[in-house]
Amino acid sequence: MSRIETPEFYDYLVENGVDLFAGVPDSLLQDLCACIDDRSPRERNIVTANEGNAVGLACGYHVATGRFAAVYLQNSGLGNIVNPVLSLAHPEVYSVPMLLIVGWRGEPGVKDEPQHVAQGRLTPALLDGLEIPYQVLDPDSWREQVDGALDTMRETNAPVAILVRKGTFSSYAFAKRATALDLTLSREEALEQVLEAIGPDAFVVSTTGKTSREVFEIRERREQGHAHDFLTVGGMGHSASIAMGMALGTDEPVYCVDGDGAFLMHMGSAAVIAQQAKDNYRYVLINNGAHESVGGQATVAFDIDIEAVLRGVGFENVETVRSADALPDAMARLSDRPRSALIIETAQGSRADLGRPTVTPLANKANMMLELGG
Repeated sequence: MSRIETPEFYDYLVENGVDLFAGVPDSLLQDLCACIDDRSPRERNIVTANEGNAVGLACGYHVATGRFAAVYLQNSGLGNIVNPVLSLAHPEVYSVPMLLIVGWRGEPGVKDEPQHVAQGRLTPALLDGLEIPYQVLDPDSWREQVDGALDTMRETNAPVAILVRKGTFSSYAFAKRATALDLTLSREEALEQVLEAIGPDAFVVSTTGKTSREVFEIRERREQGHAHDFLTVGGMGHSASIAMGMALGTDEPVYCVDGDGAFLMHMGSAAVIAQQAKDNYRYVLINNGAHESVGGQATVAFDIDIEAVLRGVGFENVETVRSADALPDAMARLSDRPRSALIIETAQGSRADLGRPTVTPLANKANMMLELGG
């Protein structure tokens, strides 16, 4: 399969009037996202908390300037854009043009993880239901497709979409943004200590991406089984709410192990959880300041005071650690105190041979329900 030269694609969009980029990074778009991050001024590439935010940003930018934005997202993020697309950008409301660049995970006939299969199969129907014209990007005719998409966008004053298959773009090296923090603790080392501290009987809800993959492999190495772990393989940003629901239904301790990108995506849930969760709920946030599982693009998590946010919404005991030595005592305090949260700041990076769960989501749920008596 031929590939599109990523810088050429980026330059072509800019030359044709797309001068703002916003969205949530995607693994299928990681080379394009890396190129956008590298070549765009920081104020022209906004990594938003969720995909709906990016649509809102594109709306506001067009109203202020008359110009156009490109919104990049994985097709799993289509759910987050339904409301702003239909109730704001649609031609029967504000009629706002924008270009949606959508990574097509789970494309029929392409092997993918279970959480992407239904989403991939239904993606064309979802775009049709949203009345968004779309094309599947073809490396041999992409310029003509982009021209057609942008012409339709301008003529209709409405969103249009380009679907991107796996392997469409050429490789583009991503330059990680430096942080002021000197972090050496890895996420997997932190997870080893977290799971050791809470013991084999507590229940864990772990966030999307590499965190859940590492939790699975740690349990495998320890031969502990997986019936106490809910691996949130999809639904980014909802682990904290899943854990709250679980804690409401049992008296057993329930730990949410979240990530900074997921926390930011649906941060408002923290307020509800802090006010209404039972005393058996504990919150652990692993913050590496990046969407690492899909390429490493920076989040704003190192630029904000997450401790103050969590305290402000009602968590009474909040602390931050960034070293392995500090973790055991911090975990002991977390376990002993209701309404507690622990932020663990880690470096980016994972093992090159990190695997994926070999237990299906359906089996995971069934085994966990047996343990919980549900």
